[in-house]
This record gives sequence, structure tokens and C-alpha cells, in this order.
Amino acid sequence: MKKWVFLRAPKSQASSGFARWRRGDAAAAGLFLAPSVAGFGIFYLIPFGMSLLYSFQSGIPGGGFAGLANYRELLASDSFRKAAANTLYFSALGVPLMLVLSLILALLLNRQIYLRKWLRTSYVLPLVVPVASVILIWQMMFDWNGVLNYTLSRFGMERVDWMKTGAARYVVIVVYLWKNIGYNVILFLAGLQQIPKDYYETAQVEGAGPVRRFFGITLVYLTTTTFFVVIMSIINSFKVFRETYLLAGDYPHDSIYMLQHYMNNMFVSMDIQKLTAAAVLMVAAILAIVLGLFGLERRYRQFME
Repeated sequence: MKKWVFLRAPKSQASSGFARWRRGDAAAAGLFLAPSVAGFGIFYLIPFGMSLLYSFQSGIPGGGFAGLANYRELLASDSFRKAAANTLYFSALGVPLMLVLSLILALLLNRQIYLRKWLRTSYVLPLVVPVASVILIWQMMFDWNGVLNYTLSRFGMERVDWMKTGAARYVVIVVYLWKNIGYNVILFLAGLQQIPKDYYETAQVEGAGPVRRFFGITLVYLTTTTFFVVIMSIINSFKVFRETYLLAGDYPHDSIYMLQHYMNNMFVSMDIQKLTAAAVLMVAAILAIVLGLFGLERRYRQFME
């Protein structure tokens, strides 16, 4: 009887071949990532580093080291405190609303409801429509002689100056929700479709009601998705300047005077020290919020395990 002998490469030779493959694969990955890394460094990291440097100088160019004087002057500014308070208020109100509404819509669209495909498409449209063109429609709606005030007058109610009173804050929140809710709905739908149906069937057989199944299964398995949605919603809430600027201009009502308005006005007046100091503080605030959310998510995951 013949005996088949299988030759096996020496361990050192196999490991060296694997190492060469890894080196070649890493080199290919590095070549593909190089343009993005270079662009990120040139257009983000280097400007931020220069802004951080300028925020500690007394003047540009050739200014001396001023320590924390620019930051103390910035924190003493009433306009900066107002802009920071409005931005934080907007994020504290808009992000939870975004989270709850997008989750509710995702749960509805995840079921077999009438016109589900058309509804999914309608929530994606704000992501692809240019903001500048859509803002014209919002201006027509919330103008003193706009559609909304005309409708109120038809029902015998008083007109509201939406963009020149405290109501402007809620107009911007509505625009923010309308613009960004579709993206979050897509993320939640993707997370819901990853949950095995067997879990719901087993829980229902064991007598768990809809509320128990929602908190015990849906929210648990959507933890990672929810964490990502919250982070993206917070970042988008700090980017609402474009919509606010197009709606109300350079100097809007005090209730919607955001940090981006303050920095834009400092740029126009060429007050680079206050501009860079405000930018550094905003980045620090966003970074602190994101790191805090990472800590909460890690603690929650450990608790669930």
C-alpha cells in the first residue's frame, strides 16, 4: 500500500511568508489611505495647530506670548457667553428630540406599514437637497407674511414674527430636525434589522410585553447604534450655523446667536486672537462631551455584561 507523504513548509518559512504578505498588504493600505491622511493633516490638523498657537499670542503676525490673556478676555465677553449658552441650549434640546423622534420613526418604518418604501425615501431627501435652495422655502413659511402666519390669521390667531422673537430658536430646531433626522433613521433601521427575530418570539412566549421587549431587547442591542447617533447628532448641532445664517443673516435674534456667528464676526473684524481662542474652546467642549459619552457607553456595556 502506498503511503502519501505531505510535505509541510518549515515554520520559519511559513511565518516569513505571512510576514511578507502582511507587509505588502499594509503597504497597499497605506497607499490608499495616504491621500486622505494628507488631506486631513493639511486642511484640519495643521490649521488647528496654528489656531492653538495663535490663541496664546498677543498679536498676529509676530505677536508675543500672551498666556491665557486671550481666553480670559474671551470668557469676559458678553457676546461670547451668550453664543455659548445658546449653542449649549440648542444642543441640549435638539439632540434628545432628534434621538427620540428618529428612533420612533425607525421603529415604525421597520414594520410592514402602508407606503413604507415611499416614506423611507422621503426621509432621505433632505440629505441630498441643497440647503440653500431649501432655506428659501423655510423663509417663505416663517416670514411675517409667510404661509404659516397666513394660516394663523385665517383661523383668527395673531401673526408671529418667527425670526425676530424667541420663537426663532424653535424654528432653527425644526430645521435641524428636518435636515438630519433621515440619516439617523437609516442608522437605526440598520441596527433594528440586525436584531434576530427569535429573541422577540422567545420573549413573547415567556410572557414579556411590548414595553419589556423594547427595553430588554431593542434598546440593549441598539446600544452601539444609539451611541453613534448621539455623537453624530451633537456634531451636527454644532454645525447648524449654515441654516441659521441663511435664515437670519449675520446678526440674528439673540436666541439663535451661536458660537459660529461669534467666530464669523471675529473673522470679519480680524480679531484673530478671540477667533482662535473661541475655536479651541469649542473643540475642547466637543471633545469633552464625546469622551464622556465613550465613558458612559463603556460603563453601560460592562454593566450589561
